[in-house]
Amino acid sequence: MKKILTVFLLLFSQISLPAQNRENFIQYVNPLIGTEKMGHTYPGATVPFGAVQLSPDTDEQPHNVGGKYNKDAYRYCAGYNFDDREIVGFSHTHFSGTGHSDLGDFLLMPTVGPLQLEPGAKGDPRSGFRSAFSHETEVAEPDYYKVLLEDDRIMAELTTTARVGFHQYTFPASDDAHIVLDLMHGIYNYDDKNVWTFVRVENDRTVVGYRQTNGWARTRTVYFAMEFSKPFAGYGFKNYEKQDYKGFWRKFDQTKNFPEAAGKQLRAHFDFKTAKDEKIKVKFALSPVSTIGALNNLRTETPGWDFDAVKRQGQAAWNKELGKVAVTMESKADLVNFYTAMYHAFISPTVYMDTDGQYKGLDQNVHEARGFTNYTTFSLWDTYRALHPFFNLVQPQRNRDMISSMLAHYDQSVHKMLPVWSHYANENWCMIGYHSVSVISEAIVTGELRGVDANRALDAMTRTARTGYYDGLEYYMRLGYVPEDKNSSSVSKTLEYAYDDWAIAQAAKKLNRRDVYDEFIRRSENWKNVFDPASGFTRPKMTDGRFAEKFDPLKTEGQGFIEGNSWNYSLYVPHRPDELIALMGGPEKFAAHLDELFTMNLPDSFFAETEDITRDGIIGGYVHGNEPSHHVAYLYNFAGAPAKTQERVRMILKHQYHPTPDGLGGNDDCGQMSAWYLFTALGFYPVAPASGEYQLGSPAVKTARLTLENGRVLTIEARNQSERNVYVKQVLLNGREIRRTSLTHAELTAGGRLTFVMSDKF
Repeated sequence: MKKILTVFLLLFSQISLPAQNRENFIQYVNPLIGTEKMGHTYPGATVPFGAVQLSPDTDEQPHNVGGKYNKDAYRYCAGYNFDDREIVGFSHTHFSGTGHSDLGDFLLMPTVGPLQLEPGAKGDPRSGFRSAFSHETEVAEPDYYKVLLEDDRIMAELTTTARVGFHQYTFPASDDAHIVLDLMHGIYNYDDKNVWTFVRVENDRTVVGYRQTNGWARTRTVYFAMEFSKPFAGYGFKNYEKQDYKGFWRKFDQTKNFPEAAGKQLRAHFDFKTAKDEKIKVKFALSPVSTIGALNNLRTETPGWDFDAVKRQGQAAWNKELGKVAVTMESKADLVNFYTAMYHAFISPTVYMDTDGQYKGLDQNVHEARGFTNYTTFSLWDTYRALHPFFNLVQPQRNRDMISSMLAHYDQSVHKMLPVWSHYANENWCMIGYHSVSVISEAIVTGELRGVDANRALDAMTRTARTGYYDGLEYYMRLGYVPEDKNSSSVSKTLEYAYDDWAIAQAAKKLNRRDVYDEFIRRSENWKNVFDPASGFTRPKMTDGRFAEKFDPLKTEGQGFIEGNSWNYSLYVPHRPDELIALMGGPEKFAAHLDELFTMNLPDSFFAETEDITRDGIIGGYVHGNEPSHHVAYLYNFAGAPAKTQERVRMILKHQYHPTPDGLGGNDDCGQMSAWYLFTALGFYPVAPASGEYQLGSPAVKTARLTLENGRVLTIEARNQSERNVYVKQVLLNGREIRRTSLTHAELTAGGRLTFVMSDKF
């Protein structure tokens, strides 16, 4: 049963906003909207694209136990699980909606009474420093989180700037108040994840240090600076690591009031005496470079101690970003879905540099971002599909900075490759394809890459796509497909490489690089090499050219696909839907094939091995909970059946998005699931992003006003909008009827009025 959030959102009448943004958009944001497992979204505090993402963590589940994967860890990809009733502390770094994880750095937890330096057992909060809590006292808003820690009656409040987490703890009267700093805690944790940690007490208010981990990112170092609003009376450390050699540090008692500690498994405590309802505030800054960088970030972004002022500043920043798209919809629930989707879309990628522009690069050296903001957290297998196209439309300058960050990654890469899935100065190589090229090509094709050397970017794209030792590319370039007997998930890779190659060709065409265009437009036809005319599906092919035997198009595991089966992946030819339709028997048969996909019964056994998909993310055999299908409903347009596109997209909006803690049918994946909602609710979607075109659907908004960075305004109106009126009888752009099923980026960014005339009949 879905759990309805009992404490909803507050209005913020005190926020001072620019005149054009006085509407309070954040009242419609529910940060607790998550996946059906509710372990992939965190409800804490962050500003748009902030480096600090400060949130409660509700348990410590190890990634593996006894060398074997612990399935319960998957429920804690973001650290927070809605079903839990205990909080173990508040850590400063999280991923939003990912199916794999890392981070959870620098957990703080306030306590009173006898000092406890272990979190204790789940279900028994008295056994450690964890505390029971209730959703009844939990408040979640953009850049603000509040909860009562029931065991010690401490009210915890969180807010942030881009690089600083600001904690405010209201204590009871106590001679034994503590704030625990846990450097062992992490998400997807295991015994050897910490490579090293270091803490240095500068004075009775200020502490600095760092943590280096080997996880999804294998050489990730994060520096911190922590400052308290009042002096601590004492402090201490405990090292849980078994050390065979301690050197001559053994001459000191490092457990109590000794000003530095180092080791792999450290926890620290800072002790206070508190009066009733006394507030102790903590500012906790992060840096990718140094403790000095962290201190400078702290002093630059939070020079004072006014918690409420920092909260107002962060919420004003959210209102400004959310105000880029002002919509009216049929219900408040729809508004919550829309603005929560925008909130999720504007969490990642994250700023990755100090206030002075310094950051650690992929080569592990310190670099300076000159003329751009450096970003990390690029979940590109997901986000190239809709999130980056949404940025290219409403956040083009930020998207240019992200592309500059990708090019800096390329420059620092010993492989000379653009990012695949990168975070914190590391490439983790997660998922398939080289989808940076789609993001960059779209910006080139649409003319939005101003100020960036497009030819240098194209050179980076082509070199990435020619890296033979990357994930089957040597076979793809030689044979025209990835053979399953040499490289698994071969069909998915072949299809995604073919789209990426087409994207490179579009950029080359725009830049008049004919030799590059010829090479990559030819490569983009490789998808045909894994299409089996006999079955009508794409299927794995072996090195000798034979299709693999024992093929089941409903099954994902062992069939040459990743996070999708052949029923869904065979439709992944976004750059050549006309050719795909012809191969599958023509428009009428193709539309019938799509109908069967949306209406079939897919037994549970066919996705039992897929950890991140459950029945909630599936409609018939269409898997909305995973990204390879996100363009599929729009393919009816290419088969001459736009009414079916309109029916399907409105159905998906209704069934896959809800304003509840389990409101998404799959992982949000750093904003991709949410970006699909945003585009679709507005009435159009980028099926092939590098085409510079958007396919028309059926808008869910009544009106929308997009304030574009070029100074123009695009107004969208859906006349006769209602839940029943899902069909589009007519589309007008500035009063002129549009008789095609697509619009161009240039048409949208020119501004004006886009009108959909809605009806309950096509």
